[in-house]
Amino acid sequence: MGQLSAPPLTGATMENVAPLSGQPLALFLDVDGTLLDLAERPSEVVTPAGLVATLCSAERKLAGALALISGRAIVDLDLLFEPLRLRASGIHGAEIRYEPDGPVTLTPAATKLPASLWTALTREVAAFPGAFVENKRFSFVVHYRLAPAAERPLRQAVAQLIGSSPVAVEVMDARCAIELKASGHDKGRAIAAFLSQPGFRGRMPVFVGDDATDESGFALVAARGGQPYSVGKRRPGAIGLFAGPLAVRDWLAEFAHRGNGA
Repeated sequence: MGQLSAPPLTGATMENVAPLSGQPLALFLDVDGTLLDLAERPSEVVTPAGLVATLCSAERKLAGALALISGRAIVDLDLLFEPLRLRASGIHGAEIRYEPDGPVTLTPAATKLPASLWTALTREVAAFPGAFVENKRFSFVVHYRLAPAAERPLRQAVAQLIGSSPVAVEVMDARCAIELKASGHDKGRAIAAFLSQPGFRGRMPVFVGDDATDESGFALVAARGGQPYSVGKRRPGAIGLFAGPLAVRDWLAEFAHRGNGA
């Protein structure tokens, strides 16, 4: 099973993306599909050599005003970037860690989805070879990257299941995936929470993400006068575009190592 990269949609690696420089910035980064190339399964993503050092340098240059804003749980982010621990939000705003050495706390709106929905979802997805489900406690994900022909019937099955759910369930479109979560928490709210913290307050926000689950973050950053950028394809609310994660990593490395002899 090889690593999968999103192909560039243009001949350039970036469109309308400003260098990280100038006024004080607060940088927010999605992980899968943004910093890291997608893989056939979430467990198979690879952290490229040098990325941890780049993140460490960028965080230092930003005086700590850098946070990962991910659909993954924070414990998984720590494993991907060990030994580095960063400020982070996990599972689409359900979890947050304001300080690298601080606790992971749940946001007030974080709600576990019912076990009955998980049972029904796994039963439905089992009928489609190659498709699989992921349980992140505060969200369930149906992955169909290995079963693209199953997308339509899977979406129909998901729609029927959430119609009978005892709690309100939000459906989000990810890259070859359908993600379910309770309403009330999202990446935009997570970014807003960080911007209220002393180390982030008063800085211009910059957010980079790659799919529809990041659009609440794009909207929040745009409303705060910041710079929202998408990866792979132009997303609603984004003002600039990276061709793929490699372009994001190069952009970040240029800032992180500028003046360091690297």
